[in-house]
Amino acid sequence: MESVPELVEAWTKGWVVSRGAAAPVAEPWGWSIDVGQVKHVCRHVVPEPDEASVRKLAGTAGLPGTWLKLFADDDTVRPWLGPGWAYDQPGFLMTVPLAPAEARVPAGYALTRWTTGGVLRVLVRTADGHFAARGQIAPTGATAVADQIETAPGHRRRGLGSVVMRTLQSGAYATGATTGVLVGTPEGRDLYEALGWTTRSPMASLYFAPTDPASSAA
Repeated sequence: MESVPELVEAWTKGWVVSRGAAAPVAEPWGWSIDVGQVKHVCRHVVPEPDEASVRKLAGTAGLPGTWLKLFADDDTVRPWLGPGWAYDQPGFLMTVPLAPAEARVPAGYALTRWTTGGVLRVLVRTADGHFAARGQIAPTGATAVADQIETAPGHRRRGLGSVVMRTLQSGAYATGATTGVLVGTPEGRDLYEALGWTTRSPMASLYFAPTDPASSAA
């Protein structure tokens, strides 16, 4: 699995499993997903965006709570969108070959892991039970999608993100998955690269919010 469209498809399928969203519906330009949240009603995923397709999609899908995930950089897609579309932080499609990895939990922390609905979840807490870090991964065959990786501000730079990721990667490998896939934030990208992840494509993330002062993508 080398092409960006194949990786985006794998990420889309795994994200749906991770979040409990509706099954992706294939479209000529990619996939539509019903998410069902007040501020995230649905999303449209476009692995190879072009101006004509994005303009048409943005023009017909402009309802509050609609998100676009366009696998190109912000500067490329910005001229294609009309008023009302606001930019979330950019993302980066990343992959890694999965393998067993040792995860040593730092002193003063405890790790809990469990699997529900095929999704492996990891939680790190302090000795007195306070939240410190978390993450989850959804294996869907040969690929596994890491999702919702988070470290509490007061517990960053202590190796907890690495512990979470190594635990998730090892767990996914044990299910038979061979490739990890995720879309990382600019903040998380350094962590993932340090763990061997490779950036495969930028991703522009937008949502339709015509009354949001930030929505000035014209």
